Amino acid sequence: MHEDLIIAGFGGQGVMSMGQMLAYAGLTEGKNVLWMPAYGPETRGGFANCTVIVSDMEIGSPIVSHPRSIIVMNLPSLDRFEDSVKPGGTLVVNTTLASRKVRRKDIDVILVPATEVATELGDLRAANMVALGAFLECKPMISFKAVKKTLQKVFANKKSVIPLNEKALERGAEIAREQRKARSAV
Repeated sequence: MHEDLIIAGFGGQGVMSMGQMLAYAGLTEGKNVLWMPAYGPETRGGFANCTVIVSDMEIGSPIVSHPRSIIVMNLPSLDRFEDSVKPGGTLVVNTTLASRKVRRKDIDVILVPATEVATELGDLRAANMVALGAFLECKPMISFKAVKKTLQKVFANKKSVIPLNEKALERGAEIAREQRKARSAV
């Protein structure tokens, strides 16, 4: 198993947290992992993305030009990264902040209103976990169990946010399942 992923959005959307969560969870499952952040010159609200690689093999390079998967949390990220996904790859789009249609027909597209769902759950900051849940449902590079265990460690000093983040992961997975089911019924 070897999965590479780029996660992109604005600073403050939890893009780096998502990537770190996957990397930490991968470590708990005994996998080789890489997490490499990239920031724009701004802090909050500027462009941010990270590369995550999870593999059973040694990781030869941190550079991924054409990842198997991409999660985009906003329109500028969709514009920037849509063409980078390998044919046959997966693109998860936060449709609340990236409302245009995906042009590619040669990839698996999962449309998730992550920010809207997180707001309905009680905190828009959980949008990253909604998107992550949808991604993991489609690309189980890490088990949900490992991610939930990692949430317990990451938020050990903020236990009150754990249930919301777990619910957000589950809701994202549910949305992805519903989309796949609807597509297979057509």
